[in-house]
Amino acid sequence: MKSQASTLLAEVRTFRQNHPDVRYVDLIALDIPGHFYGKRYPIEILEKVAAGSPLKLPQNAVLLGVQGGLFKIGDYCFHDGDPDANRRLVPGTLKPVSWESQPLGQMLITSDGTEAPIEFEPREVLAKVLERLHHKGIHPVVAFELEFYLFDKKLDNGLPQFARDPLSDDTDDQPNLHIERLSRFSEVLDDMAQTAKDQGIDITVITAELGPGQFEINFGHLDDGMRAADWAALFCRSTRGVALKHGYRASFMAKPYLQFPGSGMHVHVSLYDGAGNNMLAAHQQQPLRHAVAGCLELLPHCMPIFSPNHNAFRRLGGTVNAATRACWGFEDRDACVRIPDSDPRNLRIEHRLASADANPYLVLAAILVGLEHGLEAGREPIAPLNEDRSSGTDFPVEMLDAVRAMQHQPVVRDKLGAEFVDVYCENKRQDHLAFQQEIHAREYRWFL
Repeated sequence: MKSQASTLLAEVRTFRQNHPDVRYVDLIALDIPGHFYGKRYPIEILEKVAAGSPLKLPQNAVLLGVQGGLFKIGDYCFHDGDPDANRRLVPGTLKPVSWESQPLGQMLITSDGTEAPIEFEPREVLAKVLERLHHKGIHPVVAFELEFYLFDKKLDNGLPQFARDPLSDDTDDQPNLHIERLSRFSEVLDDMAQTAKDQGIDITVITAELGPGQFEINFGHLDDGMRAADWAALFCRSTRGVALKHGYRASFMAKPYLQFPGSGMHVHVSLYDGAGNNMLAAHQQQPLRHAVAGCLELLPHCMPIFSPNHNAFRRLGGTVNAATRACWGFEDRDACVRIPDSDPRNLRIEHRLASADANPYLVLAAILVGLEHGLEAGREPIAPLNEDRSSGTDFPVEMLDAVRAMQHQPVVRDKLGAEFVDVYCENKRQDHLAFQQEIHAREYRWFL
């Protein structure tokens, strides 16, 4: 603990030397729906926290709904006195914020690694999964890919408008994969990439996707799964900020247009043993097949994580590369679990089902649990799509059905934590019911 405090204190002091104009730092963490919450601290108080002063925030901040409200979940929120819970600073995450009008810093905080971690905090859920795998001699290497849309900054009666091409001042309303789109929007995309790098994120490939104003960013592979999820979370925050600075809105909404492709969160995962050998490639790739089988078996029971809101379910079975059933295949983008072509050293799965607005900590935790379960069970998967285009098993396509499928699955409860599963499912159920408490204009058109 003394060593960590010394490291944190050095990090804060170095930051103050390099950024003397920064007076405040946002201490932030991701809640269950995938939004950042936290507090803005004066830099001098942050130094005291780094030196060992307690850092406490309300425990129930993790339970906020999509709109920020609290739901009654068991004894939480309304019968527990809304207690504080200890947090800690995450080393290496104190970075400058360049998209705000005033100099500012930000730093991740978490309850994992404290004396009493919050069982349903997303980062703590992933931490437990990673720790269990490490004890078993399994070391994941992870890379995220995130798709998002650019919209015009101004909404039209609450509806998004196509982003304007800065060269022609015309709306970018044509779906295409043309490389020229990267040039036309290079100013904002370059700023997004550089800002992400300033946050310590390894940005690799940038792609113009099929939807109008849609792009994809790939991150480098990491042998630290937690850090990989941190990168995905922080990228979403910085990208939205940079877009606003340039007169756009960046959105990771799963399905903003019904007629165009949705935005996904693709996660590449390979598993290595303590000697650095790729476990999935051993014994003529038999462990790969077992891992795939485990992923597909648990996938229908993790749908509230992969599709965390009403809109995310709209993306499933969409226009391009969005599966309607739990399936897998080699070099097949129609599959939920794709096996990219690679040499044995880099053999991996690409999990393609999650929406871009899903919580990256929970998505990775659910994927790893599926792989772990598959390796333990040792079952053969169903036929890949390369052999049978109709291969696949059904998964829930509505939130309430998905919650029921998740809440009572014994493997999911055991490996993700029963307390987390109960809290998460009730949070999703209440969010879904709250969403239904508004009459849409279409209802009046149809039934008035």
